[in-house]
This record gives sequence, structure tokens and C-alpha cells, in this order.
Amino acid sequence: MRRIRKVSEQKKHTVTKLSAAGVMVAMGVVYGDIGTSPLYVMKAIVGDNGGMKSLNPDFVIGAVSLIFWTLTLLTTIKYVLIALNADNHGEGGIFSLYTLVRKGSKYLIVPAMIGGAALLADGVLTPAVTVTTAIEGLRGIPLFYDQFGNDQQIIVVITLVIILGLFSVQRFGTEIVGKAFGPIMFLWFTFLGVMGIINFSQDLSVIRALNPYYAVQLLLSPDNKLGLFILGNIFLATTGAEALYSDLGHVGKQNIRMSWPYIKVCLVLNYFGQAAWLLNVYKTPEAQAIENLNPFFQMMPKGLMMVGVGFATIAAVIASQALISGSFTLVSEAIKLKLLPRLKIIYPGNSIGQMYIPAVNLILWLACSLIVITFRTSTHMEAAYGLSITVTMLMTTTLLYFYLIQKGTSHLFAHLITLFFGVVEIIFFVSSVVKFFHGGFVAVGIALVILAVMTIWERGNIIQENAADEVCFSEYIPQIDLLRKDSRVPMYQTNVVFMVPNLDNDRIGKQFMYSILDKRPKRAMVYWFVNVEVTDEPFTQEYEIDMMETDFIVQVKLFLGFRIRQDVNVYIRQVIHDLMKSGRLAKQPQSYTITPGREVGDFQFILIKEELSNVTTLNRWDRQIMQAKLAIKRHATSPENWFGLEYSDVKYETIPLIIGETRKTWLKERSQSFSESNE
Repeated sequence: MRRIRKVSEQKKHTVTKLSAAGVMVAMGVVYGDIGTSPLYVMKAIVGDNGGMKSLNPDFVIGAVSLIFWTLTLLTTIKYVLIALNADNHGEGGIFSLYTLVRKGSKYLIVPAMIGGAALLADGVLTPAVTVTTAIEGLRGIPLFYDQFGNDQQIIVVITLVIILGLFSVQRFGTEIVGKAFGPIMFLWFTFLGVMGIINFSQDLSVIRALNPYYAVQLLLSPDNKLGLFILGNIFLATTGAEALYSDLGHVGKQNIRMSWPYIKVCLVLNYFGQAAWLLNVYKTPEAQAIENLNPFFQMMPKGLMMVGVGFATIAAVIASQALISGSFTLVSEAIKLKLLPRLKIIYPGNSIGQMYIPAVNLILWLACSLIVITFRTSTHMEAAYGLSITVTMLMTTTLLYFYLIQKGTSHLFAHLITLFFGVVEIIFFVSSVVKFFHGGFVAVGIALVILAVMTIWERGNIIQENAADEVCFSEYIPQIDLLRKDSRVPMYQTNVVFMVPNLDNDRIGKQFMYSILDKRPKRAMVYWFVNVEVTDEPFTQEYEIDMMETDFIVQVKLFLGFRIRQDVNVYIRQVIHDLMKSGRLAKQPQSYTITPGREVGDFQFILIKEELSNVTTLNRWDRQIMQAKLAIKRHATSPENWFGLEYSDVKYETIPLIIGETRKTWLKERSQSFSESNE
């Protein structure tokens, strides 16, 4: 077999190299989640500690110190400096990391699946939390407050409308709007920094928070009513770090590293500004009387309140958009790694990286809306937020260890790095577990459902692969040759194409030979056997050909990156032209055609549909797994849609799926005398 580079290479991302435009795009794509954290982090910390009446300077300084060092250790050091190096041909995220290290152990699929499921669960919560928090800021506007007061119903309705609009526009693509995200988020971070400076300049003593002593002191202080569990709220400040790594492929590591210092400075200034405002007003009766106090909005000058709420809402929508797009990418990668069933994927824009998955979009919208209706306030939603992402970070740390070892890093350094971040993240995880009964069960439940589907799909694939009934291909070539020359059998099709799960070592699934020779003899000029192998590289587009020393059998192995559409019909058309041009395949002139001089005949694609046989002797657990997998498969996208065959001639053939040993049947023939006695 020889591998040939496919000519029509799809365009890759053009903003991954360091440039001013790339830095600007990074601000719009990468930092949406972490950039909206100031909306709710300090609010959650103050509210869960008993409100303004329980504050004192040491608590405020300690809280901001914890935020600063969390951003520094987890976001800056772990993700920006270390994780971004673990790129798979420019792509990032937990599944890309898994593809880099999966040869190290078959069990690495476990942390990849757990981390991916938890990250998808986080994608459900982010739009609900950020948009609700931003809309609650309307209460700081006198005109709104005089009209609606603290009525949460109007907040819920506005939030639901915005979320509906956000998910509705996904089908049209966001390429045009996305170009504006960078400048808008640059202005948003600048706004965060300016609001922080205005308040921070009134109490420069907050600079003490840079000293980690105050962070440690707060964890041990009796003023901290939550104790270690305060870290569950502190962690909200860095929830966007995993999304930062996942979006690596959109903008490139250099653009992220160049833009992060400005982002971090603006974030820290805003947190310092909120701390300074709290220190100035926490003793005043007016501040203590504010219901659902949010320092982010309260520290703004009254004249800028309307601007702040509008800006926060736009930033929340952009953050949500980034998480939705990230969820589409994550699901697409999981499908092509055979961790999830096939779902219909649409590419509304000009970029291969911009995709729309209708089923995922619908599920996300329903889940987000249900969370908003059920929890109603951002305070309640925050209790569900953050728990799942700690799990993802732990799984990423696990895979990073194997990556460092694989790259030849000192074992001592790899162990120390893994131990350090592992301990830090376990502490954050334990502190977030307290949220479980206050709403965290929602995130855990969503993650477990996704993980269950992944487990069923992965285990089902293993069961089928282990029990695959294969035959030697070359033994059947003489029969196929006789069949294609047998004029007694009517011509079935010029080209018959079978989509096969593998093409290795002259072995092929028995069902394909059965379809050609037994089920209905299929006389054709050329028999095609096509296998798609998803590569670890994201943008591979190559193929291999093996004609088995014939001019009527073509084995095609397509090597497609996990981010490339599997338009098999398009690729086969190119392959047949290449073979005819090189003389390896005879031309197929057509007498009846609307295309003058057409030299390629008609095609029919045969797709095998499997049903679990009743005579299969599987153990109870494996049978349940296979039945669940086939049930899920019936609700996934059809193979013809997945392989880009919607407009091709496709025929389904159903075969029994026999796994394990066949159950024996023992029937006894009735004796003649017994039959006569019953007459």
C-alpha cells in the first residue's frame, strides 16, 4: 500500500501565529469564561461568609490574596506556561492531550473520558450563571429598581430570552459576529481594569494581598466561617483556565501567552478594586442593608451603572458563546475518537473549526433554561458551578504527567509538578464537594450521564472488536472475479462500495463477503472497500490504496484528522480519477449521461445495519452494554449523513450481530406413533 497526499487540503486556522490580530482574537475567543468571573466571585465569597456584617479587613485581604495566587498557580503556571506546550499539532484540550499520550497505557482513556464529561457539564452551567449574574446587575439602575424592585421573575424571563436568542443563532454560524468579539473583550478587560483602579486608588493597602501569607492566614482564621471550603468559591476565579487550553487550536499558544499578562493585570486590578470598595463601606448601614449585594456592580460610579450592566451582559453572552463553540468542538473530537455516537455536524462558516451540532445545541439550551428556571438566582447557581471543572483539571494533570514523561522530561520534575498541582487541585476539589447538596449535584449528574454514554460506547466498541468474525480476503477473490464476469447474473451496479471498520492484514469482516456472494450476488465492475481512520493529528487528509493485484478490487484507507469532515463520496471521486489517470483502473464510459464524455460509472454504497442476535450467549453485563449501545445508535445520526452520502445511492442491509458463542438449540423430532395418537 502507498500513501498519497490529498490535493484539496482544507485551509487551517490563519491566526495561530503571533500577531496583533491573533492577540486580539485570543481576547475574544479564549478568555470569555475567566473574564466574567469578577461578576460573581467576590459576591459568592462575601455572601457565603454571612454578608457585609461578617467582614473585616483581614478577611477581605485574605480572600483577594487567595484569588491572586489561584490565578497565578493554576492559570499562569499550569496552563499558560506548561499545558500550552502539550499541543497536538496546534490543537489543545483534554482529548487532544489524550491522543498524544494514549499509547502509554490503555487505561488513559479513563481520565480523558471523565475530564471530557466534566468539561461538557461545565459548558451547560456557564451560560446560566454568567447571563443571570449580569442581568441581576439591572437592580443597581434606579429606573429598573423603581419599576421591578427585587422581583426575580423579571430577571429570569430576561435571562431566558437572551439564552434562547444565543442558542438560536448558532445554526447560522457566528463567524461575522466572532470577528467583533476580540475588540469587545479588549474593551471589557480594559473596563474591568479601570473600574478596579478607580476604587483601588482609594485604598492602596490592598496591595498587601500579593503576599501569600494573608491567603494562608485566612484559611486558618476563625473569621473565615467556611474554613477550607472557602476555596470552593475562590476556585470560581480560575474556572476558565481549562477553556483557555481547549481553545489553543483557535489562536495559537504565542497569542495566548502574549495576551494573558494584560488579561491577568486587568482581572487582578478589578478584584483589588472590589476589595478596596468593601473595606471602605463594609461598616456603613447603607451597604449592610443592600439585598443580594454584588461588589462588582456596587463599586461602579452611579453614572456608569447602565454601561456596566450592558457591558457585563455582552461579555456574558460572548463567554457563553465561547463555551458553546467549545462544547461543539469537544463533542466532535469525542465522536471521531469513538467515545460518543455519531451526531450530525454542520459547518455554517468558512472555517473547519466553526461547527454546529443541532442535537448538542438543543440539549445545551434545554439544560441551561431548566437550570435558570430551577435555581432562579445566580447565588443558587454558583453552588452548582466549579465542582465539575475541578475534576477536569485533575484529569488534565494526570494526562500531563504522562506527556512530560513521554517528552523525556526528568522523572523527578514530572513527579514534583504532578504532585504539586495534584495536591492543590485535590484541595480545591474537596472544598468544592460541600457544594454537592447545594446544587453541585446538577453538575455531577450531567457529567455522569455524559460519562455513562461514553462508557457504553467505548465498552461496546471493545466487545465488538474482540468478537469480530473476519475472513481472509484473498481467498474470495477468485469467486468475486467469476461473479463479475458471469453474464447470467444481472449487473447490480458499476461500482459497489462497502464502508468497513478496518482493513488490516488481508482480513475483512465476514458480513461483507456474505453480502456480495450469498445475500444477493452483486455483480459489478469494481468492488470498493473503504475504511476511515481518524488520526491523532487534527487536519490530516491522506489515503492509501491496495488493489490486491487486481483491476476490480480497490481497498481505500482514508486517513482523516479528528477535525476533518468525513465526506467519503467526495474523496472517492478524487481517488477513482487518480487511479484512472495512472492507468491502474479501467475507465467506465457511460452511454446514457447528461455529462458529455463521462468516464466514471455509477456507485452504490452498501451500509451494514447490525441488530443484536438472540442466539448470542453474552454475559448479562455485556448484553446490557450492547443493547444500550444499539439503542443509542438508533437515535444518533445515520451513517449516510456521517460519511457525507446524503445525495448518493445508499442501500442498508441488516445482519444479525453475533457476539460470543452461539446458543445451541436442541429440538427433538416427534415420533410417528406420537403424531398419530394426536390426530
